[in-house]
Parts: sequence; structure tokens; C-alpha cells
Amino acid sequence: MRLFLLTALTMTAFAANSVLNRMGVGPGHIGAVEFAVVRLLAGAGMLALLLLARARGGRGRLSTGAPGRRLVGAGSLLLYLFGFSMAYGALDAGVGALILFGTVQITMFAGALALREEVPARRWVGAGLAFAGLLWLFAPGEGAALSPSHAAMMAAAGLGWGIYSLSARGAADPLGATAWNFLFAGVPGVLLAVALVARGIEADAAGLSLAILSGAVTSGLGYALWYAILPALGAARAAVAQLSAPVIAAFGGLVLIGEPVTPRLVVAALMVLGGVAFASLPKRR
Repeated sequence: MRLFLLTALTMTAFAANSVLNRMGVGPGHIGAVEFAVVRLLAGAGMLALLLLARARGGRGRLSTGAPGRRLVGAGSLLLYLFGFSMAYGALDAGVGALILFGTVQITMFAGALALREEVPARRWVGAGLAFAGLLWLFAPGEGAALSPSHAAMMAAAGLGWGIYSLSARGAADPLGATAWNFLFAGVPGVLLAVALVARGIEADAAGLSLAILSGAVTSGLGYALWYAILPALGAARAAVAQLSAPVIAAFGGLVLIGEPVTPRLVVAALMVLGGVAFASLPKRR
């Protein structure tokens, strides 16, 4: 039950990132690149403060860990952050979520197979049910336009997030690993921020506030929690669990943006959450 609740909290944080991004970039409060940069730097700052506080309290060291793993984590994080924000400049939110989490699931299931992780039949069935729910919820209607370049950006973001999640396997220090991933990624982020300031930042106070909230709370703290619970979930079950995030985001859009709840949304939510629950059942003894 504790693992289920922590997973639900983490998926809520992931879904909040989609809602916050739409609230900022959609109405033009902030540019897509600016949102990604501020989100990255805010997350790095929050995690650096936590890391320093822990070190001063004698509860951990400031070691960066394996350089190779940090480079993989930072690179995949950058791919996700910028692909995510830039794709939503043209994609419908539902189609974007389908591409993102569908790519994440494919990446993590492929990783589970490559790493020879046992994938029970119930997880394949649960994943199929959940993915069918997403297809039902986010399938574009007649005449829906889909930008190939922005779809490719979102697919790249899903690939980045899937690799980032797989790189968390076996992390002995989840908070430290997440913090150093953000700090390593923050180096090119600072350089890009300087370039944006020189060019002129496209953002108002509301847009900056949404990006900071997304970076410091729902990204930085959310990803630290995700790293902490990933070893217990495993790659296959984690991939299925993430399919619940688009449904949570849709209901968040109802509350914060005023998007309607339709019968299609209700049926799809039942399919996705039912699939996640079925795939998460423990092995029978």
C-alpha cells in the first residue's frame, strides 16, 4: 500500500508538469524554451539546497557518483525537458500525452527485456489495457492536424524520460543521483539562459512562476521520489504506472483550465487505472 501511495503521488507530480506547462506556454505567458530553462534551473537549485542541507547534517556526501551514469541522466533529462516544452507549442495536449507516455512505455519495456527482467503476463495484459485506454481517450478526431516535427519532439521527450528512468535502476542514493543529474544538465541550461537574456526573455510573471513551480516542486522533488521508488517497481511495472499520468493530467485540466469531462474520458480513465492496478498485482506465492 505504501508503494502504491508513493507511486500515485509521483504520477500526480508528473501530471502537474503537463498542466503547468499548458497553463504557461499555451496562453503565451512564457516561451517553450524559456519554460524548459527556468524549470531546469529551478529544479537544480531546489535539489542542490536539499543536497547541501543533508551534507551539513552529516547524513550524506556530495559525491557525484559514476560520471558515466550522471552524463546519461543529464543528457536524457535535457532531451525530455526541451522536447516536452517545444512539442506543446503545436501539439494538442491529448495527442502529445499519448505520444510521450506511449514512447516511455515502449522504451522501458524494451529496457526491461534487454536487462532480462522478468515481465509476467499480467503486466503485458495490464499495459495493453492501459494503452488501449489512452488510444480511446487521446485519438485525434476527424480533421485533426498533427505536426510531424512536433510529434517527433514529443517522441524524443518520451525516449529521454524512458532512458532517464532506466538509468535510475540500482541508485544507492536517489536524492543525490537526481540532484547531480539536474546540476550536470544545469551547465548547458545556464549557458542557454544567458543567451535568452541577451536576446530578450519572452515571459511574464505568471509564466515564470509556473515554470519555477514546475521545476522546484513537481520536477525536482517529484523526480527524487521517483528515483527512490523505482528499484521497488522495476522497469516494466514503472512503465505501466506512468500511463496513469495523462489521465490525471486530464482531470487536472478540468479543475485548473476548465476542460470538460466527457464519457470518453471516464471510460478511458477506468481502463488506464484498471490496467495499472492489474499490472501492479504482486506475484502469487
